[in-house]
Amino acid sequence: MTSVSYHISNLLEKMTSSDKDFRFMATNDLMSELQKDSIKLDDDSERKVVKMLLKLLEDKNGEVQNLAVKCLGPLVSKVKDYQVETIVDTLCSNMLSDKEQLRDISSIGLKTVIGELPPASSGSALAATVCKKITGRLTSAISKQEDVSVQLEALDIMGDMLSRLGSLLVSFHQSILTCLLPQLTSPRLAVRKRAIIALGHLVMVCSHSLFAELMEHLLTELARNETTSTTRTYIQCIAAISRQAGHRVGEHLEKITPLIVKFCKVEDDELREYCIQAFESFVRRCPKEVSPHVPVIIELCLKYLTYDPNYNYDEDDDEDESAMEAEGLDDDDEQASEDEYSDDDDMSWKVRRAAAKCLDAVLGTRHEMLPEFYRTVSPALTIRFKEREENVKADIFHAYLSLLKQTRPAQSWLHDPDAMEQGETPLSLLQSQVPSIVKALHKQLKEKSVKTRQGSFNLLTELVNVLPGALADHVPALVPGIVFSLGDKSSSSNMKIDTLSFLHVLLCHHPPEVFHPHVRVLVPAVVTCVGDPFYKITSEALLVEQQLVRVIRPLEGPPSTFDAKPFVHDLFTSTQKRLKAADIDQEVKERAIACMGQIICNLGDQLGPELATTLQIFLERLKNEITRLTTVKALTLVASSPLNIDLRPALAESISILASFLRKNQRALKLATLGALEALVRGYRDALTPTMIETVLQELPPLISESDMHVSQLAVGFLTTLARVYPSSLGKVSNAALAPVIALVRSPLLQGGALTAVLAFFQALVATHMPGLGYMELLRLLTGPVYSHTSTGAAQLSTSPVSPTSASSSSLLTLHKQAFHSIAKCVAALTVACPQECGSVTGQFIADVRNPKSSDGVQLLALLALGEIGRHVDLSTQKELRSVLLEALSSPSEEVKSAASYALGNVSVGSLPQYLPFVLHEIGSHTKRQYLLLHSLKEVISSAQVTALKPYVEDIWALLFKHCECAEEGTRNVVAECLGKLALIDPVSLLPRLKGYLSSGSPHARSTVVTAVKFTISDQPQAVDSLLKSCIGDFLETLEDPDLNVRRVSLVTFNSAAHNKPSLIRDLLNLVLPHLYNETKVRKELIREVEMGPFKHTVDDGLDIRKAAFECMYTLLDTCLDRLDIFEFLNHVEDGLKDHYDIKMLTFLMLVRLSTLCPSAVLQRLDRLVEPLRATCTTKVKANSVKQEFEKQDELKRSAMRAVAALLTIPEAEKSPPMSDFQTQISSNPELSAIFESIQKDAATSTSQDTMDTISEKKLQVFVNGRTMHHPLSSRELHSR
Repeated sequence: MTSVSYHISNLLEKMTSSDKDFRFMATNDLMSELQKDSIKLDDDSERKVVKMLLKLLEDKNGEVQNLAVKCLGPLVSKVKDYQVETIVDTLCSNMLSDKEQLRDISSIGLKTVIGELPPASSGSALAATVCKKITGRLTSAISKQEDVSVQLEALDIMGDMLSRLGSLLVSFHQSILTCLLPQLTSPRLAVRKRAIIALGHLVMVCSHSLFAELMEHLLTELARNETTSTTRTYIQCIAAISRQAGHRVGEHLEKITPLIVKFCKVEDDELREYCIQAFESFVRRCPKEVSPHVPVIIELCLKYLTYDPNYNYDEDDDEDESAMEAEGLDDDDEQASEDEYSDDDDMSWKVRRAAAKCLDAVLGTRHEMLPEFYRTVSPALTIRFKEREENVKADIFHAYLSLLKQTRPAQSWLHDPDAMEQGETPLSLLQSQVPSIVKALHKQLKEKSVKTRQGSFNLLTELVNVLPGALADHVPALVPGIVFSLGDKSSSSNMKIDTLSFLHVLLCHHPPEVFHPHVRVLVPAVVTCVGDPFYKITSEALLVEQQLVRVIRPLEGPPSTFDAKPFVHDLFTSTQKRLKAADIDQEVKERAIACMGQIICNLGDQLGPELATTLQIFLERLKNEITRLTTVKALTLVASSPLNIDLRPALAESISILASFLRKNQRALKLATLGALEALVRGYRDALTPTMIETVLQELPPLISESDMHVSQLAVGFLTTLARVYPSSLGKVSNAALAPVIALVRSPLLQGGALTAVLAFFQALVATHMPGLGYMELLRLLTGPVYSHTSTGAAQLSTSPVSPTSASSSSLLTLHKQAFHSIAKCVAALTVACPQECGSVTGQFIADVRNPKSSDGVQLLALLALGEIGRHVDLSTQKELRSVLLEALSSPSEEVKSAASYALGNVSVGSLPQYLPFVLHEIGSHTKRQYLLLHSLKEVISSAQVTALKPYVEDIWALLFKHCECAEEGTRNVVAECLGKLALIDPVSLLPRLKGYLSSGSPHARSTVVTAVKFTISDQPQAVDSLLKSCIGDFLETLEDPDLNVRRVSLVTFNSAAHNKPSLIRDLLNLVLPHLYNETKVRKELIREVEMGPFKHTVDDGLDIRKAAFECMYTLLDTCLDRLDIFEFLNHVEDGLKDHYDIKMLTFLMLVRLSTLCPSAVLQRLDRLVEPLRATCTTKVKANSVKQEFEKQDELKRSAMRAVAALLTIPEAEKSPPMSDFQTQISSNPELSAIFESIQKDAATSTSQDTMDTISEKKLQVFVNGRTMHHPLSSRELHSR
C-alpha cells in the first residue's frame, strides 16, 4: 500500500509541472495504474487523485484534458462512494461553465462516469445516489434553454442515464417528462432529435400512467397539427417510442393509425417518410394490435413504392431488350442521361425507401398472409426491380428476400398434396411468377452497379432454395449475367463470391442437361476463378467446379450423350494446381481434395497417366493430420465410382494408412474410414491381399462397443462385407472379432440400425461354413449365459445345442431384459440362414418351455426365440407348440407371460391360416388371458402381410369391437391400437366405420375409437393421409364430449397428429383451439378431498387432462406456430405458470421456446409473466415436509430461473420495471443468485436450441397408466407417450 501511495504521489507531483509533456506522461501513467485490478488507494490518495484529475479537466492542453477524462472511468470503481459524488458535483457545475471546452470535456466526463456505474439490476446504492444528484441539474439545464450547446449535452447525458439506469429514477420520471416534452417544439431540430431519443429510453422504464400521459399529449398535439415541422417531430417521436417500447404502444394504436394515415396524404415527402417509418415500427413492435391496419399499411406502401414524380419509367419499359444489353455506350453520355433526371432537392427516393422497408417488415412478420402477399405484393415488388435509386433498389430486393424466406419454413405443409391440388398455395403462386421475376432481374445482372448485381444474385439464390428446379427454363437468360460478373474486372471479391454461390445452388437444384448448352462459357469462367489469388473466391469456385463435374458427366440416371472430353483438361489442371500447393488456406486445400475426388470419380477414365500421379498426392494428403479426413471422403467417392477407377498403385499403402486411422480418437475420422474401407472391399476385392485385410481386421474389435452404437454399426457392417467377400480372412481373428459382437448383443442399448447390422453379420458368418463358426457353435456363444445360470438348466440341456462346457460364465443376473430380445433375434437370424436346423432347435426350445425345472430366463429366451423364428418360418408342423404357448400364458412370471404373448403373435404371422383363427377363438373364450391374447393379435396386425391378413379383417374387426367397452383401460388401449393398425389395411371402408362408433352411448367405446385414430397417424407419408385429413375433424369433435376421459384421449390424439403430421390438423385449429384452451383451466368441481387415516389429501381429477392440453400447446409451438394467435396462447401459458407442479414445468419450457420464437409478443406480456415466476422462486417448503417436496421445489426454482434467463435474452427485457426488480431480488438472494449463475453458464455452453431444450428441464413427472415416472425431458420425448 505504501509503495502504491508513494508512486501515486510522485505522479500527482509531476501533474503540477509547467511542462505539458510531463503532465501528459504522468496522467498516462496514472491511467495505467488505475486499470490494474490489484491497485488499492488509501483515503488520502483517493482525495488527492480525484482533486488533481478534476483540476486537469481545466488544463490548457487538450490532450491532457482528454487523458484526465479517460481516467475517470477506471477511477469510479476504485474510490469510495462519496468521492464519486464529488466528481459528479464538479462535473455538473462545469457543465454550466462559460468555457465551451470545459463544458464539452465535463459532458464527456459525466457520460464516462455514468457508463462505469454498476447497472440498475445490481441494486447498487451508489448508482441511485449519483443518478439522483445528476438528474435535478440536468432537468434544470434542459428547461432553461439559455444555451443550446448546454441543452444538447444535457439531453445527451439524460438519454445515456435513462438507457442504463432509468429504473433507479422512478421518483424523477414525472419531472423528466415535464422537461422533455417542451423540447419537441424547440426551434433547433437537434434538440428535438435528442429529446426524442431520451423519451424513447424513458418509456422503457416509466409507469403505465406516465406512459398514458405521454401518449395523450402526443395524440393531442398531432390532432392540433399546428405546423408541418412539429407534426413531423411528433410522428418521429411516436415511431421512436414504438421502437423502444412497442409492447406499450399497442393499446393506443387505434387512435394513432388514422392520424398517421391522414398525414401520409399531405404533400410533404419528409412527413410521408416519417409516417411510413412509424408504420414500420408498429408492424415490428405491435404485431397483434396492428393486425386490423395491415391491409391499409400495405396499400399505402405499394402506392408510395412507385412514388417518383421526377422520373418517367415508360421509356425504359418500352425499350427493346437487345438495346438494353448492347454494350459500348459512352460513359459520358450515360452520366449525362442520369444527370438529366437527378435533382438535389428530390426527396421522393426516401419515401420509396421507407415504403420498401415497411413492406419488408410486413412480409417478415405476417406469415399467415403469405398467399395474399404473393397475389398483391410480389408482383408490385417485381415491377419495382427497375428502381433507379440504388439504395432503394437494395431495400426492394431485401423485401422480396424476406418474402421468400417466409415461404421456406412452411414448405413441409405447403407441399401437402391436397393443398397443392387447390393451386393457391404460396409455392404455386410463386412458381407462376418466376418468369416475370427472371425477366425483371435479367436486365439487372448486367448493371454496372455491383450492389444491384449482388442483390439480384442473392434473390435468385433464395428463389432456387425455396423452389428447386424453378429456373430450369430460364438458364439461357441467366448464364450471360453469371459470366459477366465472374469476368468483370470491376466486380468486387464479394460480388464474385455471391455469383459463384448462386451458380453452385443453380447447378445443385436443376437437372444436368439444362446446363449442357452453356458448359462452353461456364467452364472457362469458373476455371479462371479457381486461379484467383483471393482464397475465398478460389474456395467457392472449387465448390462450383465440383458440381460442374457432376453436370458435365452425370453418373446417375440415364446415360448422357454430352461429350465431356474437351473440358477435362482445364478442370483437371486448375484443380491439380491447387491440390499440389502446400502454402494455401485450409479451406482451399480441403475443397481442392474434394473437387479432385469428384473429377476422378466422374472423369477418371479420361485422365490417363495423370491418375497415378494424383493418387500419390492423395496418399500424401492422407498422411497429413489436417487434410486426412477430407481425403478419406474423397477416396470413398472414387472407390464407389461406377467407372471402376484403377486404384491399385495406391491401394496397399492407403489400406495401411486407413487401418491406422481406426485407432484415432477423432470420431468423424473413424466413421469416414469405415465407409472408405467398405467401398474399397466391395469395389476392389480382386486387388486386396490377405495381409491388407488382416491389417484392418486387427483394428476392428475395439470399435465394437455399446459406448458408440453408430461406430459399432459400421464396424459390424464392414465385418459382414468381409464375411461375404473374403470368408477365409475371418478364420484367424474370429474369436477376437466375435467377442465384442457377442458383448454388444447382450447390451441393453442394442437396437435399430446396430441390431440390424448384427443380425446380418451372423447370417453372413454362418454362411461362410468356416470351422468353429458353424450354426451350433454360434448358437452356444449366443445362448450360453442364459443356459449356464443354473445347474438344472445346464443338465437339462446336455443334449441340446448348447453344451454346459462351452457356455459363458456370465450369469443371468447380468443380462438385461432387452438382451433376451436381442439374443432371440440373433438365434432367429441364424435359423433362417440354416433352415435345415430349424426343426431340431425349435423342438429343443419347446422342450425348454415345457420343462418345469427350466429357469425363468431359459423359458423367456426360448419363447422369444420361438416367436422370432416363427415370424420368418412356418412352425405349424410343430404340433405341441400351440399348447405350450397357451400354457406359458398362465405362468406365474409376468416376463414369461409377456414373452409367450409375443411368441404366439409372431408364430401366427408365419402361419396365419393355422394360428390366427385359433388366436381369435381364444380371445373370445378366455377372459382371463384376454389382455395377453390381444397383445398377440396386435403383433399379428403389426407384422403380417396385408394381402395375407385381408381375409380375416372382418372377423378381427367384429371381435375387437366386442371388447372396446372393457372396463380395464389397459385392455382398451390394446384394442385401440389393434383397431388403428387394422384400419390402415383397408382405410376406405374401415375409417368411416370407425367414425360411426363415435355416436356410441358408451364413453369407453368412444375413448377407444378416438385412441385408435392416434395409431393411424405416422410421421411418414401413407395412403390413409388424405382420408384421415377429411375425417379427423369428426374425431376431434370429441373434445366437446361430456366424458372427461374421452376429452383427454382426444387431446392425446390431437397431440400425436400435431407432432407427427401437422398438415392433418392445421386447417382445423380455429375450431379446435378454443376447446383446447378450455381444458387448460382448473375446474373446482373436479377437485375432491380424500381422507387417508387422520390426514386429508386433495385429489385433482382434472390434472391429467390439463397436462394433455399443455402438452398439445407445447407441440403446436414447434409445428403450427404460424396458425396461433400468440397473445391468446400466452394468456393460457400465464395461467399454467400458477398451476400444478407438472404443468408449471411444461409452461417454463414453453417460455424458453417462446422467448426465441416470438420475442416481441413475450415482451408485451413480460410484466404479467414475471410475477408467477417470482412467486415460484420465492415459495418456501414447510420445514416438516418430506424430502421429495424439497426436491420438487428445487426443480421448480431451477426451471423457473431457466425461463427467466431465456426471457432476459430478449432485447430490452431487463428494462421492464418488474423484471428489473426481480433481477435485483435474485442478485440480493445468495441461493437464487447461485442458481441463476449456474444456469447462465449452462446456456453459454449450449450449442443449439435443441440442446437448450434438453438441459432446460432435467426431469418432468409424467403420469403413465396411473404411475409416476421420471423421464429426462426433451421436446421430442414429450410426444412419446
